[in-house]
Amino acid sequence: MNADLSLNANRYVIFSVFFTARAYYPVLAILFIDLGLTLDQFVLLNLIWAATIFLFEVPSGALADIIGRRRLLIAASLLMAIEMLCLLFAPRDGGTVLFSLCVINRICSGLSEACASGADEALAYDSLPTDNREQAWDKLLGHAMRWRAVGFFMAMILGGIIYNPEPLNSFLPAVLHLSANIAHRLPVALVLCQAMVCLWMTLHMVEPIHSAAGSTLKQAFKVTLSAAYWVMTHRKTLVVVLIGVAIDSIVRNFATVNSSYYRLIHLPEWTYGFLGAVMGVLWWFVPGIAKKLNTRFSMIANLGFVALGSLIGLAALVPAWPIYGLIPAMFLMMMMGFLGFTVSRVLHNETDSARRATVLSVKGMVFNLGYGLFSFAFSTLLTRFPDAPVGAALRSALLWQVPFFAVLTMVLFTWASVYLQRKR
Repeated sequence: MNADLSLNANRYVIFSVFFTARAYYPVLAILFIDLGLTLDQFVLLNLIWAATIFLFEVPSGALADIIGRRRLLIAASLLMAIEMLCLLFAPRDGGTVLFSLCVINRICSGLSEACASGADEALAYDSLPTDNREQAWDKLLGHAMRWRAVGFFMAMILGGIIYNPEPLNSFLPAVLHLSANIAHRLPVALVLCQAMVCLWMTLHMVEPIHSAAGSTLKQAFKVTLSAAYWVMTHRKTLVVVLIGVAIDSIVRNFATVNSSYYRLIHLPEWTYGFLGAVMGVLWWFVPGIAKKLNTRFSMIANLGFVALGSLIGLAALVPAWPIYGLIPAMFLMMMMGFLGFTVSRVLHNETDSARRATVLSVKGMVFNLGYGLFSFAFSTLLTRFPDAPVGAALRSALLWQVPFFAVLTMVLFTWASVYLQRKR
């Protein structure tokens, strides 16, 4: 293996940590609302974000396979910086100007996610030695997940603390006290610095040679269709993608509304950043557990473990026990990590180098489409229930999603067991 490629693994880990563990995550919703947007506008921005990823996920994966994964990762880093600059300079209560900058922010964010999705893992995977590559990838993926857990731990605490000017001002002299408007931009400024780190890492990555390298851009569309067809006709990939999106869409939707759930179970808002940090610590242990289970049991068995665990977690959310309702919420987040490890492992093992980034982008597109559709359905469900007393609508929606999830996964696992055993 080219000696230069040996550095790609560490650069991938650093890029992955700084790209995903963003300091504004614990305050994302209230960040936009405090800038002057309404809740309806914030929901619309999330739809724009999801639509952008859906439209560009697969084309970006094909481009990564055609023109190079490194170039797409550089583009992702630049777009990350642009999206942060939009929020950093957005005028508070700025009306049309504010909303326009937030739209640009969400479009750039979606494009950035689409460019990075698949390209980062494909570059890292193809940089590993060909001998025992499967075992080396398991080790690298576990290493990346653990460092992402550390990153989330630090980002959640920092983001939650620096967003609130009161704790900061208690340590500063009166002449240096920060206004709320300035303090609310600090997590954004920190993520802008993270984007600079991502750009530095990607500029120093080395493009590994793969069988699609040197092809023309005209082949991108053909590569996209070929990869999508392959995913839908290859048995193991079809099963892992369909079952994966069924689980991911519902659990990830809860992850986006978990702050509302925390309020429902009477957790003070200042704890949200610390809860995200605790989740980062728990994620440190997920790769080791997932690796052992994936090594010992079959793909369908591991997906079954995730589905059963998610069902138990979703059902335990419904009573909304004060304080103790945090336990199933944390458990569900661990199930997301277990699912991500399993899906990534299967797709990498089944996919050849030429279409790796495109196949991962197909998976990303399907997962984001499922997430967007379920989020829209969940939002519609919320409007169907009265919200008196406060939180009643959320509690009712959480109740209704449990039987839906149970029936959906039961149907998919029944189909998968027959489909995988059927003769070709």
